[in-house]
Amino acid sequence: MATKIYIVYYSTYGHVEKLAHEILKGASSVEGVEPKLWQVPETLPEEVLGKLGAPPKSDVPVITANELPEADGFIFGFPTRYGMMAAQFKAFFDSTGGLWRTQQLAGKPAGVFFSTGSQGGGQETTALTAITQLVHHGMIFVPVGYTSGAGMFELEKVKGGSPYGAGTLAGDGSRQPSELELQLAFHQGQYFAGIAKKFKASA
Repeated sequence: MATKIYIVYYSTYGHVEKLAHEILKGASSVEGVEPKLWQVPETLPEEVLGKLGAPPKSDVPVITANELPEADGFIFGFPTRYGMMAAQFKAFFDSTGGLWRTQQLAGKPAGVFFSTGSQGGGQETTALTAITQLVHHGMIFVPVGYTSGAGMFELEKVKGGSPYGAGTLAGDGSRQPSELELQLAFHQGQYFAGIAKKFKASA
């Protein structure tokens, strides 16, 4: 039976969504793995989103908490707000109380990816503070470490991402994920899929 991986994200301007699609490609490259993209519900009214200049949402399906137990592993993605995950994603995690009470997600592997406005805007703290959500559910955090190779030590080019997971720097919103950032995203999907597959095989 295939290993199901849910790539669940929130994206305001499309930066996190672009990383999510690259993670999907990486996970899809592992035989016996079925990855699927999901986005969490938007909590802001259309009027507010319009004033923010946010583009329309894509046709990626919106997930509900009750669908999470179907997966064997998760990669969660979100932009940062003051060094922590955006409120939309926190609201989604807050809706998982029933799953927490029954510990239906316990023992399942989970990774994270993220987008920040600047280099010092939360490339590590956003991931670090997100781990609390995984811990209370009993999920097992799977970081990428330095498994992606030399690109993680690149110092001449501005780049997002860290040992916690793939990341990008959005700047004022006009900057799109770079080749280095997309490479790490692909690697994270591939690496995580291999780990999740091993977990399922040993269960």
